[in-house]
Amino acid sequence: MGNTLRALVAFVPADGCQHYLLGDVQEMPLDKMVDLSSRQLRRFPLHVCSFRELVKLYLSDNNLTSLPPELEQLQNLQILALDFNNFRALPPVVCTLRQLCILYLGNNKLRDLPLELSLLQNLKTLWIENNYLTQLPEVICELSLLKTLHAGSNALRLLPGQLRSLQELRTIWLSGNLLSDFPAVLLHMPFLEVIDVDRNNISYFPSLVHLSGLKLVIYDHNPCRNAPKVAKGVRRVGRWSEETPEPDPRKARRLRMAKEADQGPPPAPPAPPLPASDKLD
Repeated sequence: MGNTLRALVAFVPADGCQHYLLGDVQEMPLDKMVDLSSRQLRRFPLHVCSFRELVKLYLSDNNLTSLPPELEQLQNLQILALDFNNFRALPPVVCTLRQLCILYLGNNKLRDLPLELSLLQNLKTLWIENNYLTQLPEVICELSLLKTLHAGSNALRLLPGQLRSLQELRTIWLSGNLLSDFPAVLLHMPFLEVIDVDRNNISYFPSLVHLSGLKLVIYDHNPCRNAPKVAKGVRRVGRWSEETPEPDPRKARRLRMAKEADQGPPPAPPAPPLPASDKLD
């Protein structure tokens, strides 16, 4: 089926091909959702911009590189999926959609995010995994309602200190990056519930016991020599996750000595038996 669609894109005139690929999406759907995923689209269909009450728009897995300014008419849009396309920069019009709550930007070719992203103050979930990011864009730190951040499979080496200002952030996914140290800023975010640093280059983990909101930490596939200490009830996924991390030999010795002291001195050995000659007397 995929090869057939590609052949159509190559040989059918652009307008005709677009009409074929869009099928019956010619009027506002009753569920206020338009799903144009996996349609091999190279251009966004302008007539969709007339669906002013649209709430969900899925454009995943196409060949899009830009979006028209007319998309600004969709001011009720809450979910926008642009993942698995060919965007090298976030189209400016996306930052005009002030009601967006969930934005999917994964699997593109993004190297940065525009400052105008801060206008999306209702954003709660942001997916930017599998892009070309070498540092986490600081503009993300201005998304005050953000709860979930997916930033895995990039080339991140550190996180900005401003990230701690995201008081609503609960889950952060950072697997498959280039972190050589556990991000220090996360140690100042006790409200985090899930931390995923799987598949990085972290060799040592600091204690996470003080992170009172933590429920899950994923640290597998790191060249670490210890497991992160966590509070009781926190689940760990990684090496030594079922063991007590960093066994302290000095503490173990003190506990052994204290136990021996509680038991008191050892009993005196029994007297040796009398020689046979003494028994006869």
